[in-house]
Amino acid sequence: MNFQQLRSVREAQRRGFNLTEVAQALHTSQPGVSRQIRELEDELGIDIFIRAGKRLTGLTEPGRNVMPIVERLLREAENLRRAGEDFARADSGHLRIAATHSQARYALPPAVRDFRNTHPEVSLQFQQGTPQQVARLLMDGEADIGIATEALTQHPELLTLPCYRWTHTVLVPPDHPLALESANGQPLTLEQIGRYPIITYESGYTGRGHIDEAFARAGVNLNVVLVAMDADVIKTYVELGLGVGIVAAIAYDEERDRLLRAIDARHLFADNLTRLAVRRDAYLRDYVYAFIETFAPPLHRDVVEQARLTPSLAD
Repeated sequence: MNFQQLRSVREAQRRGFNLTEVAQALHTSQPGVSRQIRELEDELGIDIFIRAGKRLTGLTEPGRNVMPIVERLLREAENLRRAGEDFARADSGHLRIAATHSQARYALPPAVRDFRNTHPEVSLQFQQGTPQQVARLLMDGEADIGIATEALTQHPELLTLPCYRWTHTVLVPPDHPLALESANGQPLTLEQIGRYPIITYESGYTGRGHIDEAFARAGVNLNVVLVAMDADVIKTYVELGLGVGIVAAIAYDEERDRLLRAIDARHLFADNLTRLAVRRDAYLRDYVYAFIETFAPPLHRDVVEQARLTPSLAD
């Protein structure tokens, strides 16, 4: 039994049993992958995969039972490698961060700048996706840190820690009736917003659930005409006059967004909580703890380690 066999089995499951993709991911040949899988099956005395001719089509019942063990062995091998690097090359390495667009675009830049100043030998790799994709990258060991608002708490394999709260704001062109009413000191209402087409985030992104809940609770129709993952896209179409934008307040910059007016909406929508997540069983190198504290200062190393030992502390 060797790690190449284990990697071949794991990648076969992850890539939908497509051995061509497995071979590309492992930088080897398809016959080589097939051989590694068959040798492991022969050594274990079981068929891990269901086959139709030469194609793999699924996991057998024994395969479903051994796959978590394969995952665990490979994760521990990675933890062992990282532990060695912590002592051999303490100040250098790679940090992989998975985040939603809003976090990567608006929340992370100051932390990245400060971290690079103190850890110039650490290279950073960013991956963007939905909250569900961020969680999957963490669970598959393809990211060290995940940052998102929704979804991370749904996975018991992940330790999720609260970072900061934020609210939504409403964006309109300067001559929009809502901007004029706001300039007269009138507090914004959901009924006022409901008179216009809405441009906001896709479902499952950036606190969209709290927007839907507020309108539903007030009995006001939410006429969403355009959705996007990216606040910059939303702002572009608001500038064109296609609707009223509802975005994370952090996404509005008065200096950059001169063609828009922001109207305070914190009294209309529930607060949102951005969370940072790591795998519970992952070995975190020293600079990972350093980045976490740079992004969310209350999350210093002792707090994170204690939360890993006592799950209830994560909230």
